[in-house]
Formats: sequence, structure tokens, C-alpha cells
Amino acid sequence: MANKLKVGVLGATGMVGQRFVALLDAHPMFDVTLVAASPASAGKSYADAVAGRWTLPTAVPAAAGRLTVGNAADFAKVADQVDFVFCAVDMAKDATAQLEEDYARAETPVISNNSAHRWTPDVPMMIPEINADHAKIIEAQRRRLGAKRGFIAVKPNCSVQSYVPAIHPLLGFGPTKIAVCTYQAISGAGKTFETMPEIIDNVIPFIAGEEAKTETEPLKIWGSISGGKIQAATAPIISAQCVRVPVSDGHMAAVFVAFERKPSRDQILSAWSEFGGRPQQIGLPSAPRPFLHYVEDDARPQTRLDRDAGRGQAITIGRLRPDNLFDWRFIGLSHNTVRGAAGGAVLTAELLAHDGYLTAK
Repeated sequence: MANKLKVGVLGATGMVGQRFVALLDAHPMFDVTLVAASPASAGKSYADAVAGRWTLPTAVPAAAGRLTVGNAADFAKVADQVDFVFCAVDMAKDATAQLEEDYARAETPVISNNSAHRWTPDVPMMIPEINADHAKIIEAQRRRLGAKRGFIAVKPNCSVQSYVPAIHPLLGFGPTKIAVCTYQAISGAGKTFETMPEIIDNVIPFIAGEEAKTETEPLKIWGSISGGKIQAATAPIISAQCVRVPVSDGHMAAVFVAFERKPSRDQILSAWSEFGGRPQQIGLPSAPRPFLHYVEDDARPQTRLDRDAGRGQAITIGRLRPDNLFDWRFIGLSHNTVRGAAGGAVLTAELLAHDGYLTAK
């Protein structure tokens, strides 16, 4: 892209916002020209605003560190300065939904990490390798909003990334029932070990709202567009338990699947190894190659060893074996703040820019 698109990051001082800023440093398509957060941070340099709370192992990018933090709520002012925004604000759901629509109506597209619009029928909830075609719903959304170039696109919950990409290449075999237990890192709660001491030597068997998201969001991802809305799929039936474990980053899933037509082990492994979505086909900068990586070692995937596969954008799978109640079981792993949050949103934006939905003002 000869001229990079100008990007704003809303909620830039939080954990996911920081990940956006880091991932976008020297990005070949996008240039972070604005960072915004709450009024408490507005007016400070970004480096000062995140001083003492920067959570990543790399330093604050120098260019972003020099930016003055704006007020994310001042959508008219922000919208005048950027081509589109990534949203990672920490606000009540209704307030987030309103803010994102305000930006869209101000003709500034929003690529959101938040859950506020995941079930809005004309908002695509995208894993780019799986449902790139859902971008077509944007035109219906623009008509509803009265916008010409503004829109909202979202990414699904971080727990979904750890198993849905592994199921997707197997849809031809007709999965009917999925049971999944996710073991989720503390960064998914915006925490570090310093700010969540109660997780040390402990497992917490409850994450508010997580099981419902894990069970239902895949059905919208696997849905189809009809009548200006995304109609959710009705199968497979999914049952989930989600627990918080003492891990910094990385969501693991133990997955059990029953099929209408039980595939062989070789058929499953072949489907995984051959699968590549549209981001891989068109060579998007953040697209991992391969997207799905199977490891034969029975002791893998391990969170610490495998969460950074494909620069945190790949899904690692292991321990495929027959199951006594279902047909097959396996382990999946994804990096929750890269593929499951900021990185998945960046890849979505790359796809939307490639297809002409994101343009310079």
C-alpha cells in the first residue's frame, strides 16, 4: 500500500490497547497517528500515560510514545484525524455500543475488540480465515446507520479462537455435538500476576459470561447472510466450561467432537494441514502460514512453548485421539491477546482494507 491508512486506537492505555499499539508499530498498511483513552489519560503523552502499567515485554514504540492521548469519547474530534479506529475501550456495554455507532455515523469505520455489537445482526463478527464473506453485510449496516463509509466490524471472544478454527475445516463431516473446556490466561481479564495475586497456585472455575459466548458465538461465525442480517447456524450443539488458570498469556481448549460422518484420523490431519483461509491466499501481512499447526508430541501444545506460533496468530493443535463418548478429542491453543484480541482485529482490518471497505478519507 503506497500510502498507509491513518489509524486511531481507542482504549490505547489498557492491556489490549497496548497490544494494538505494539502490533501496529511499523505496520506496512497502517500508521498509528492517534491514541485515545479516558479523560484521566487525555492530554498526557502516551509514554507517560502507560508508565508503570505497560504490560508487554517490548518497549513502548517510540513514535506512539510521543503521541498525545486524546479523549476517546470525543468522537467528532478523533474522527476528523484518522481513516478508521480500533476499539478496545473499557466501558459499560451500552456505552461502548453507542460510542462505536457514533464513530461509524461520523464516517469512521470501527474494528472492535469489544463485545457490544457481536450480536447486532448486520455487524460482521469475523475470524478472517473462516467467514471473510460476512464483510458483505457491511453495506446493509451502512444503510441502517445512514453512513457512506463508516461501519462496525468485530472479532469474537478470545475463547472461541482456541477451538473454532480447528473445527472449521471439519464441517464437511457434519459435527453435531462439541464439548469444550477452556483454560484461560489471566491477561484475558486484563490482569498480570502482580495485579491478580489470587490466581497464584490456584484455578478459578468461573469467568463471567464466558461460557455463553463460547457456546453461541461460533454459530454466528458459521451463519449465513439473508435479508440484510447474519442468520446464525443452528448446529452443532456446543457445551462449554471456562476456567481461569495461572498463565500469563494463551488460551487452551480441551475439545470433544461427534460427527454425522465420523472422519478418520488421516482425514482430520489432512483437513488441518491443507486448510488456509483467504488471508493466506492473498498474502496479508499478519496472516500466519500455516494457520493451523498440528504437533505430534503428546506433551504439546504447551502454553508457554506454543502460544507465539505464527507470531501469535496461528492455532496450535495436538493430542488428536478417539473418544469413548464422542468421536474424537484434541487440544487447541491460541494466543488470547494476539489472535484472540488485537492481532485478530488487525488481520480483520487488513482483509477489509484489501477488499476496499477501509479507505483513506
